[in-house]
Amino acid sequence: MPNNASAKKRVRQTGKRRFENRIVKTRYRGATKRLLLALDNQEPAERVESLLSEAYAALDKAAKKGAIHKNQASRRKSRLASRVKALPQKTV
Repeated sequence: MPNNASAKKRVRQTGKRRFENRIVKTRYRGATKRLLLALDNQEPAERVESLLSEAYAALDKAAKKGAIHKNQASRRKSRLASRVKALPQKTV
């Protein structure tokens, strides 16, 4: 339990940041999950490309807001791109 004013303020700040980061992280995780499901279901190339674009945007926004590190966002984008590229060309 915080005893002084600065510690109480830090608790408030941390709670607010955790809440905002959770929203951002949920957004990019959902976008990534939708893309991976589309890949597993062998959906058409246009759909996969649009989902890849959404996932990229969500990861970039998460990195910009500081919810994840920019290198982590870059690594995740790279791995998603390699999964898309590994599919047969008739699907993607």
